[in-house]
Amino acid sequence: MKVCLVGSSGGHLTHLYMLKPFWQNKERFWVTFDKADAQSLLEGEKMYSCHYPTNRNIKNLIKNTIVAWKVLRKERPDLIISSGAAVAVPFFYLGKLYGAKTIYIEVFDRIDASTVTGKLVYPITDKFIVEWEEMRRVYPKAINLGSIF
Repeated sequence: MKVCLVGSSGGHLTHLYMLKPFWQNKERFWVTFDKADAQSLLEGEKMYSCHYPTNRNIKNLIKNTIVAWKVLRKERPDLIISSGAAVAVPFFYLGKLYGAKTIYIEVFDRIDASTVTGKLVYPITDKFIVEWEEMRRVYPKAINLGSIF
């Protein structure tokens, strides 16, 4: 199984890195911002850079859609996992066209309200995971796995 882990640097990237027991023995690659924290955390990992800022930035959404198309065409992952933010959107939609399964993990600090990225990927995500039971009112098809911290 080949896994694509896609997310903004900072907390989103840390969130994905905490899933190491799942991804450590799988072929994988990362898509994140080319920033110092990502470079340090992902040293030795296969990483593709995406454009930022992403939230509410149409120009970078277009650029990241092109990045997603190129990376997904080359790598052909079986599974795409993200905890946000907006860079996940083009990877999830194009990933579905390439036949990948998707898992989205809504961020821990959202207890009873959706994120923009969560709203955008919810309709097409194979598994939508929340960390609070209250979030199941926002995302009825979500699975509550509790905190991954």
